[in-house]
Formats: sequence, structure tokens, C-alpha cells
Amino acid sequence: MQNSAIGTVEKNKLPLGGVTNLPGTLRPVIWLVVPVLVEQILALSVGFTDKWLAGNLLDGAEYLAAVGLVAYCLALLPGLFAIPAVAATCLVARSVGAGDLTAARRAATQSLLVGAVLVAILLGLASVAGEAFVHWMGLPAESTALAWRYLSIVVPALPAMMIIHVGVAVLRGAGNMVAGLFSMSVVNLVNAGASYALATGCFGLPRLGWEGLAWGTLAGYCCGAVCVLFLLTRSAFHLRPQASDWRPDYRRLQRILHVGIPAGVDAVANAACHLGFLSIVNRLGNTDAAAHGLAITIESLAFLPGSAFAVAAATLAGQFLGAGDERRARESVWLAALGCTGLMTVAGIVFLLTADGLAAWFVGGAGRQPEVAALTATLVRIVAFAQPPLALLMVLSGGLRGGGATRPPLLVNFLGLLVIRLPLAMLLAWPEIELPGGILLTGLGLGAAGAWYAMAADLTVRSVAMLIIFKHKSWSRVSV
Repeated sequence: MQNSAIGTVEKNKLPLGGVTNLPGTLRPVIWLVVPVLVEQILALSVGFTDKWLAGNLLDGAEYLAAVGLVAYCLALLPGLFAIPAVAATCLVARSVGAGDLTAARRAATQSLLVGAVLVAILLGLASVAGEAFVHWMGLPAESTALAWRYLSIVVPALPAMMIIHVGVAVLRGAGNMVAGLFSMSVVNLVNAGASYALATGCFGLPRLGWEGLAWGTLAGYCCGAVCVLFLLTRSAFHLRPQASDWRPDYRRLQRILHVGIPAGVDAVANAACHLGFLSIVNRLGNTDAAAHGLAITIESLAFLPGSAFAVAAATLAGQFLGAGDERRARESVWLAALGCTGLMTVAGIVFLLTADGLAAWFVGGAGRQPEVAALTATLVRIVAFAQPPLALLMVLSGGLRGGGATRPPLLVNFLGLLVIRLPLAMLLAWPEIELPGGILLTGLGLGAAGAWYAMAADLTVRSVAMLIIFKHKSWSRVSV
């Protein structure tokens, strides 16, 4: 029954890294979570490097405000490749769980073809509307110019980002979690070294300052993409493509789009709503924008377990369902959710206790930019209380997507952001809101803190909704 959902193709031995043959549920979860967690730490270090350098080597809140917008864009760009990436993890995991390696290999190559088409579209959009988009985000003129200078250097790395994002998703679907760890180690090391060297002009290199951070990031992504391509072509992972695999396979492309389009719409809608949220904060000025960007970076420390457990939940759900074991699929996702909630609750407590120190570290000491440091600490304390619901939301969404049920997360996330977060953020953050027809609505004027109260409320409501959906068994019986 499982094979008919994927197609009648030859069977091969389960590849090294498949986890359906591990006993129980706890061991597969740990086996997948640990390397992804380390990978996410390394990925986070890329953003940490740029923000630390901007805060410690470059004077002025405008650099921190600009790097905050840049970090949003760099974090959201890979999400635009969610169509091939989510489909690749789901279809490859299902094929591996069923022992069908030919189907896994072909799903991988067709997913990369879809990613290549998306890269061409995004590069075209960036060349036509990229600068206008950065201006629309509402930063003051000087910060806007800095952000556009940075992004104009990094945007050509989109093909490399796609290869990393989709290629690692393919390898994760096969149960190989070390690939992402290895590639992000390379991205992080190259980015940190090249960014520092080019920003400061050490080792005889030109001192490029702000632009040096961008060139270092570009170099890091390119080197990471080379590593992913190397891993995909290694015969040990049973995914080396054959020449015939690169011809468009319309049946397989249809499956990729069937699974991936809801996830892609989810990612694009999330990106648009998050950028809208950023635009709300940016219009409060450089201090609020800088503090928002730093607080997001600090909060991403707790985000790491969520990402790792969500990836594990997606892979396990796909592989167990591919093997016809619905019980272990559901149990593995639930176990991942419980473990992640525990870790992120601890992270929230740490945030409450260390917010001031974390904020000061990013600006070179609290006395260097005291307003930015104080507001950053306030935002970190607000989001500390949202860590448990965020954990549930991330892991349960990952499990549903891995099982092929990509539509429920789309609806929950889009409605939560559009109906709760954005309107509530404007109401709490701005002193007044101009409605169509020139009508002015009085807001609370709480600044960035008000926007973060809205974010915490949104995360809580969405986590409850996702928990209700997960408790029903229909998600684990979706045919792909």
C-alpha cells in the first residue's frame, strides 16, 4: 500500500542513517535531534557574528538597525524554498521508510529542479524590486541604505542557499542529520573568518567595514553549498543522481507540488507577515528597530531546540508512516514535542535571569548604547514567557508537515499572524493608527514592547490550535 503511493520502482537496501530500524521511539528522536541541534547552533552563529561585529566595530544604532533587517531577510529567504524542501523531506523519508531508494533518489533530484526554478524567479524579483522593498520596510534613510548595500552583495548567493536548504532537506529525509551539521560548520567558519578579516582589514586584506560583513556571508554560503553537493553525490548516502533523474518527471513533480505548495504558501505568508511585523517596529525609530533585531537574535538561542526537534519530528513521521507504522509516527512526534517544551521552558527561565547581560554583550557593554541595551533586555523578558507554546507550535507543525499534512499548519500560522499578531502589534506599539478614510484610532503607544506582547499572545493561541489538530488522527493518514 505504501509503495503504490510512491510508484512501482525497484527496491534496495535501507541506507545508513534510516531510523525506522532503531528500536522504540526515544532512541530515534535523540539520534536525529542532537546533530540538528548542533547544526542550528552553528547556523545561528552566522547571524551572531554579523550582529556582534556591527555592535562592537561599527558605531551607531543605524548599523544594528540595518543588520536587524538583513538578518530577517537572510532568515526568511531559505523559507521561500519550502516547496521543494518540505516535499523532499516528506517524499524521501516515505521512500526510505518503505525501502525504495530509487524513488528517494528521484524525489531528491526533482526537488532540486524545482528549487532551481524558484532561484531564477527570486533573482529576477530582486533585480526589479529589491531596493524598493528595502525602502518599504520603513527604516530611517541611513539604515535603509546600509541594508540595501549589504543585501545587494549577498543576493547572488541565492543559488547556494537553495542548494544548502533543499540538499540538506533531502539528506534529512534519508535520516542523515550529519550533513547539515557539516555544511553549516563550513558556512559558519568561513563567514566568521572572512567577515572579520574583511571588516577590519587584517591579514593584508582591504578594510571594507560594513560591506566586509556581506562579502564574508556570501563566501560562507558558497562554500557550504559545495559541501552539500559533495555529500549528495557520495554513494554512501545512496542518493547519487543518474543522468535520467534530471529529466522533468511530471508525476513526481506533481507529488512535490501537492505536498510542497501548502508549505511554500505557509512560508511565503509567514515571511510576509513577519516582514509586516518588522515594518511596524521599524517605524518606531532606530533604537526600537535595533533592540528588536538584537532581541530576535537572543531569542533564537531558545529557537534552536525547536528547530532541531521539529526536523526530527518531520523525518520520523515521514519514515514511520512510509514503513506503515502509524503508532510510532504519532508517538515520536509527541515525544519530540514534550522534550522540546522542557528545554525551551528552561531557556525561558535563563532569559529572565540573564536578559541584561545578554543585551549588553551585543552592544559592547551597557554603557555604550544604553537605550538599545535596556530595551533589548525588556523584549527578551517578554518573549521568555512564550517559549513553551512556541516549542509546541514548532514541533507539532514539523510532525504534520513530515507526514504530508501541510495544509493545517498553513491555515493556523497564516490566520494567527494576520488576525492576531499584526493588528494587535499596531494597537499596542503605535500611539495612533491611521485607518482607511483618514480615521485615526488611538493606540497604547508601548513601542517595541507592545509589539512583542502581541507576538507572545499570537504564539500562545497558535500552539493551542496546533495541539487540537494534532490530537486528531487524520493528519497521519494523508496520502502523498
